[in-house]
Amino acid sequence: MLTPLSIPSPPVEWQGLNITAWLSSTFGWNLPFTIDIRTYALCILVGIVLAIIIASRRLTRRGAEPGVILDIVLWCVPLGIIGARVWHVLTHPGDYFYEGADPWEVVRIWNGGIAIFGSLVGGAVGAWIGCRLSGIRFWTFADAIAPAMLVAQAAGRFGNYFNHELFGQPTTLPWGLEIEFSNPAFPAGLPEGTLFHPTFLYEIIWNLLGVAVLLLLERKLTLQWGKLWGVYLIWYGLGRSYFETIRVDPSEIIFGVRSNVWGAWLAILVGIVIIVVQTRRHKGLEPSPYRPGAEWVPPSAEVDSSNTYTDEELEGEEAPAATENETIEPSATSEVGAKS
Repeated sequence: MLTPLSIPSPPVEWQGLNITAWLSSTFGWNLPFTIDIRTYALCILVGIVLAIIIASRRLTRRGAEPGVILDIVLWCVPLGIIGARVWHVLTHPGDYFYEGADPWEVVRIWNGGIAIFGSLVGGAVGAWIGCRLSGIRFWTFADAIAPAMLVAQAAGRFGNYFNHELFGQPTTLPWGLEIEFSNPAFPAGLPEGTLFHPTFLYEIIWNLLGVAVLLLLERKLTLQWGKLWGVYLIWYGLGRSYFETIRVDPSEIIFGVRSNVWGAWLAILVGIVIIVVQTRRHKGLEPSPYRPGAEWVPPSAEVDSSNTYTDEELEGEEAPAATENETIEPSATSEVGAKS
């Protein structure tokens, strides 16, 4: 008898490490506070680092100062996290606003609960502030980070896998995801051993495929002025609008549609508007990744003369030697000596 294939969920112990308990059991150190390292958080951090590296290299190739992206992400990341939390809370009000609820639970992001669409809104605000301060064109930065965002989102989805969460409807497909019957998110009424759609895997594949599509379109069509960012919004919105419909986790329903599906549709609409508006406004290529008057000048371009000398070369010399096309005029002293 053949055993059906499936994707096993990782052990629950892999969801994180209690540093306080580990230090106590290993070294006998009893800390007065608790330190937890969550695998989900590590996946998000890995995604952020990958996005920064990729976008930085893309900006540098456009002519931006190496490392300037750090001046922008210092605003993007915190505002993106705040936006992600706000979006989640607003789309799951029943989890935070009820009689007897702890009001501080709204800000306890370490207990879980962030939304990508909120991070896009908050991150965009942070990007605009960072670009204004650094002199980088906002749309240049947006195009540079567009494929990097898909890489970051793919890395972050592994966190859902480790957390045994946000899986899809039951399936008999050979790549069905195993979820333990004791999981609070296990749908009531289904028998133990039911397999579910691995929506985390679907989105990872969709996002990585999107990276290839964006890079190909950028090369073939020379998409600038934010148009590549528009393509990113459309691509991600299309995939998310489907994946969201097969998930079984609870969500706020607006006019019969999950709130995140509305967010995906909004992303598609915004992406289309950006492409149409920017195509009409900008016919040519971006002249520079910097706004006029804020251009960065490489150190090598600040040297006026091509002839430079080191201290060692000039040591003991009163003047540079004459070239073979130059003559040294005799000084007044030498003329007097010649007459006498």
